[in-house]
Amino acid sequence: MAHGSNDLSNDITLAFAHPEARAEASASADPRDRISLRDHIVSAEIGAFQQERGLEQRLQFNVVVEVRPAPAPLDDDVDRILSYDRITEAIADELAAERLNLLETLAERVAERILAAPQAMRVFVRVEKLDRGPGALGVEIVRSRAPTPVQHVADDGTKSNLHPLVVHLSNDAIAAPDLGVRLDALEATGLPVILTVGLPEVARVESGHRPTQRRIDLLAIEQNAWVLASRDPRCVVVATRTEIDWAMKHGQMIVWAPSKIVLDAVDGPQARGAVDLALWLAEQLAATRLELHGEVGGDHGDVTAPAGSRVPVVPIAL
Repeated sequence: MAHGSNDLSNDITLAFAHPEARAEASASADPRDRISLRDHIVSAEIGAFQQERGLEQRLQFNVVVEVRPAPAPLDDDVDRILSYDRITEAIADELAAERLNLLETLAERVAERILAAPQAMRVFVRVEKLDRGPGALGVEIVRSRAPTPVQHVADDGTKSNLHPLVVHLSNDAIAAPDLGVRLDALEATGLPVILTVGLPEVARVESGHRPTQRRIDLLAIEQNAWVLASRDPRCVVVATRTEIDWAMKHGQMIVWAPSKIVLDAVDGPQARGAVDLALWLAEQLAATRLELHGEVGGDHGDVTAPAGSRVPVVPIAL
């Protein structure tokens, strides 16, 4: 019980901490460099309510940008870095572009402007209204650079982007007698096919400790991946991004064993559901879509893509 209480306390602390603390908490063992803008206050007209029209109010921005390391010595040259001005200019430009009703829209657009810089990899944007009550009212978002699709190089040197089809199979779909027919149809699309699975329908260890439980659940998913592999020889289990990229380039159908990629990722999925993991993978690979075979409601979450998802989600009934 003590572990759960500590986790909740830590979650609440992070929820109200500066975005820099949130970036640090979600960083990998080899974190990126970070630059930050703290308590930047500007006045602007914004808001959906009638009393907010025609009046300017103070907005406070706290922004953290994770950047890729400089590829060459900086030589103390400002043109080789992502300048602080890039952040303040992104805020000023979006406020000048048009009047907005929602802080969420403003935060999204500021994040997109910042991520347009080649050095920027992930950005935390917190925007707060300071004049709407006794406290600050605001939103915070986290956005990452859009994935770069895997490229296929033809014999003549022509390059083309590969956008795979990510398919999540429920346990019923794995056990269904028509699994082979289903896989035939997926192959017939002509797209690289990446299969994902969820937890098996068997009892598993419950540690009562969230970080270790996450690892236990990921290993259980991998056991289920090997169950699928036993059903059809086309279902080759892979665990690394290198293996996935190779399979996509060579048209091989694969099953994703998620532990290594998820645990190594700087921007790993925060949600624990099987569909959440599948959607995260689909976004990382710039997939054409995510199909959910047999996953309609149940314990695996909503079958629609969350706001901001770059990948459409399509439920497929059994």
